[in-house]
Amino acid sequence: MQYGICPLSIVPLRFAPSNESEMVSQLLYGEHFKILEERAKWSKIRVAFDGFEAWVQNKQIQKTEETVYNDLDSQQPELSADLIEFIVGQNGELTPVSIGASLNANTFLKNRFDGSIVRSILPKENIVKTALFYQNSPHLWGGKSPLGIDCSGFTQMVYKLNGYKLKRNAAEQAKQGEALSFIEESEAGDLAFFDDNEGVINHVGIMMQDNYIIHVDEKVRIDRIDHSGIFNAGLRRHTHKLRVIKKII
Repeated sequence: MQYGICPLSIVPLRFAPSNESEMVSQLLYGEHFKILEERAKWSKIRVAFDGFEAWVQNKQIQKTEETVYNDLDSQQPELSADLIEFIVGQNGELTPVSIGASLNANTFLKNRFDGSIVRSILPKENIVKTALFYQNSPHLWGGKSPLGIDCSGFTQMVYKLNGYKLKRNAAEQAKQGEALSFIEESEAGDLAFFDDNEGVINHVGIMMQDNYIIHVDEKVRIDRIDHSGIFNAGLRRHTHKLRVIKKII
């Protein structure tokens, strides 16, 4: 088994080993992973944080030893708390990183970070506060940063910044936590899941106070939510059909 770290700000993860293949997720700076299969130009990896598997270009990752992987796995995560900051390299070169970048890897990569850091499990009431950092970030399928993010990447990163683990996709996240019977039982910070006409869960958002939800629909936005689902006031109709609300924390 081989191991690696992401040394760049944001690296695409592909469904197949090709630049033309769909981007299904991203690696942010400092994320570590196992290399499951290595080819001439591409490697299939499993991300340590959530177990997500996809393909990445070999030129965009840095291999490491199992001891480094295990050391990173055992540490309390240290994450960048600013929307955009800079990592300083040995020669003074700057690498931009987005909120949620994993800073534990700095020792191995010989980089320095002087910005704000979050390193603890925060109370549930902080979830919505963190979510608002991403407001108006554009939708990007597979994205995990304020420069482009999808619905489950949004919920995963918000929870991660508060010290909690979520899986990568909405359908997988829906298997976590405790289901609530009624929308009235929900609290700010709970997750609401939505399905399509075939019953497949394909959307997730974060509950707010007073029957509002923050989610990704073309951008990170706030809408009303009721028993039927998300109501878009601008379109004057429901856009997403509610399936279940889950209490994760």
